[in-house]
Amino acid sequence: MAQHTQPLPERIRPKSLDGFIGQQHLVGEGKPLYRALQQRTIPSMILWGPPGVGKTTLARMIADTTDKPFHMLSAVSAGKAELRKIVESVKDDKPATSGGQMDMFAVADTRDKPDGVVLFLDEIHRFNKAQQDFLLPYVEDGTITLIGATTENPSFEVISALLSRMQVFTLNSLNADELAQIVGRGARDLNLSISDDAIAFLANYANGDARAALNLLDNSARLYSQNGAQITVENLRETLQSKHLRYDKTGEEHYNTISAFIKSMRASDPNAALYYLARMVDAGEDPKFIARRMVIFASEDVGIADSNALTVANNVFRAVETVGLPECQYNLAHGVTYLATAPKDRSAGNGYFSALDDVKQHGNLPVPMNIRNAPTSLMREMGYGKGYEAYTDESLLPDDLKDKQYYQTDKP
Repeated sequence: MAQHTQPLPERIRPKSLDGFIGQQHLVGEGKPLYRALQQRTIPSMILWGPPGVGKTTLARMIADTTDKPFHMLSAVSAGKAELRKIVESVKDDKPATSGGQMDMFAVADTRDKPDGVVLFLDEIHRFNKAQQDFLLPYVEDGTITLIGATTENPSFEVISALLSRMQVFTLNSLNADELAQIVGRGARDLNLSISDDAIAFLANYANGDARAALNLLDNSARLYSQNGAQITVENLRETLQSKHLRYDKTGEEHYNTISAFIKSMRASDPNAALYYLARMVDAGEDPKFIARRMVIFASEDVGIADSNALTVANNVFRAVETVGLPECQYNLAHGVTYLATAPKDRSAGNGYFSALDDVKQHGNLPVPMNIRNAPTSLMREMGYGKGYEAYTDESLLPDDLKDKQYYQTDKP
């Protein structure tokens, strides 16, 4: 096997939609990104999806079709200085240049160059509010056509003002057939023989991530394909040299583990809760997803038995957001142990949803006259607010629900 210095995923990255595998709901004939690339009309957009499903590949295809200078930044390493240099390049009518990692590639031909640039911002969720605010006016006035890629829900990670000016395209995990096609392409590039079982193993291992499958194939080929030997499942297992748990973030194991995590905290079992927390983190679960579930749990299950639990859970979420892995594991463990050992009381949530059932069943029942707002003399004459007492034992529910008791002080 010939040795290559360029990683296999980069080497076989398709240059056009003809070679693109997956995401047919976006790139199939007549679909939105297909039309955008064919018509060379590129709106500001967010490509949202799990790792290794084609976000960067689509961005590079856009780079090849747009007439505007194209810049690619990673939000992990870039900041306002790099953004400002790109904006100034538009004003100066020349391409931006920089040292380091700023421009991975750029369109250098400036002949008949229209105003504005296209900026691909990888991992846009890593940009803080101030950095996103800086982009906003330039996206709004067309100086920058922004293409952001994220593995996180943009509703949580992108400021609403910026999000409202961008189209969100959701990319899906690649299925087993699509991964098998990509692995086959990689094997051909490597001039490699690989068994069908090994291809199936790679597709299962990758969990929808083409990059993961190709990197394992590439590494295994370097170790085991000498003298024309076929790559087998055993070769792949030996290459991994890891007991890393496979964890499908969209499949059954994901839901089983998060269910076990929640139920362990509910049962006040900190040992089991910490174990399932460790399984999720070790398998690559997004720590912010875990922290969000903890915030919900703090009100749903601990509730008014310990109202400080919501403060703790919110602080854990904030710590996870600002500290990140690996250090935020301490924050998660702290919060999980607190929630698991806290007293439990679901009465607030149970009462709310019981009231919601009546709202749906009975609609908008008349509000009692004595607690209606009376901002005008006419309304006061009609009896609005008449007989109101701030502190009363009388039920303030609508007449049809006078005897209802939504809040039950007995624990479930």
